[in-house]
Amino acid sequence: MELDERHVSDAIAFRRRLHQAPEVSGEEAETAEAVAARLAAFRPDQLLRGLGGHGVAAVFEGAAPGRSLLLRCELDALPIQEISDAPHRSRVPGKGHLCGHDGHSAILTLVAAELSRRRPARGRVVLLFQPAEETGAGAAAVIADPAFAVIAPDMALSLHNWPGLPLGEVALREGPVNCASRGLRITLSGKTAHASMPQDGLSPMPALARLMPALSALGPGGALDERFRLVTVTHARLGEPAFGIAPGEAEIWATLRTLRDEAMDALVRQAEALVAAEAEAAGLRYALAYDDVFRHCENHPEAVALLRRALNAEGIAHAPGTPMYPSEDFGRFADLSPSAMLFLGAGTDHPRLHNPDYDFPDELLAIGARVFLRATWEFLE
Repeated sequence: MELDERHVSDAIAFRRRLHQAPEVSGEEAETAEAVAARLAAFRPDQLLRGLGGHGVAAVFEGAAPGRSLLLRCELDALPIQEISDAPHRSRVPGKGHLCGHDGHSAILTLVAAELSRRRPARGRVVLLFQPAEETGAGAAAVIADPAFAVIAPDMALSLHNWPGLPLGEVALREGPVNCASRGLRITLSGKTAHASMPQDGLSPMPALARLMPALSALGPGGALDERFRLVTVTHARLGEPAFGIAPGEAEIWATLRTLRDEAMDALVRQAEALVAAEAEAAGLRYALAYDDVFRHCENHPEAVALLRRALNAEGIAHAPGTPMYPSEDFGRFADLSPSAMLFLGAGTDHPRLHNPDYDFPDELLAIGARVFLRATWEFLE
């Protein structure tokens, strides 16, 4: 499928503008405005804003009624300082598009440019620019938005670039493709005391020291099969940064990860029981809270078959690959319709996602757009 080279060049330039002005989850107001202004130039039949926060959706109607296809990307960046000499490097201290969401968004603007030249024969295409993917909150918020009910799809497709895969090649498989994960925040409360008289207080230090390795032991990692469980302690805090106070409070953050949601439920029960037992034995009060809750992503056979045919038609090399350790909130769309995500290779030696020197390869923009457009024409014609 031939793309208009002017549109490709414009998409590259737009991607780099987004890269310079990253906004993190829940703060994507200016990114959403830039995307909406770009989409408006392609005259969609509907342009929805404010979906689930800062989400944007462009709807392109076909000539006749028919099915609805959703193509989804993400808007948010990361709270990581970018390390780069590129002219388009981040201009926002401590924030960077270090996962490639700027590239994914630019791919969908390129799809929009081509749809402005050729609408589908029937049905409609919904291009969704979703907020807050990095926290796991965005997809659920978009789906819960009453405005989304009007554009609910019959099939949903997405992609994510993947360093480690050869540039431009694709991993695509049926079944689970991204892990379930959630952040567990544990607070242990005792009683502070003077550092010279620690016996007058109740320190959570021994419990903190025991819980960190015990939590890690619940999830040792390993191969991504049905038994996979990984618990990563990501942060710990004990008392106040002072020499005169024996601590009375501690906090542990841990990320729990499994291949499927069912296994996550069991891991959560074990982690909570471990914390309760340790706190009780030490005479401590405790509290638990969860953040960044992701369900596992499951690729539907029907959606995978559609993408495979598109890849074959475009001559793009692909293989099943293996599930990915990181999480993705695209799995929420599987509640609505068959869905699938493919992984588009960013290069075997490319800096990894969330690394400070990562940058999205512009060569992938045309490849991603061609795959989505080919799948669109088949699904809606």
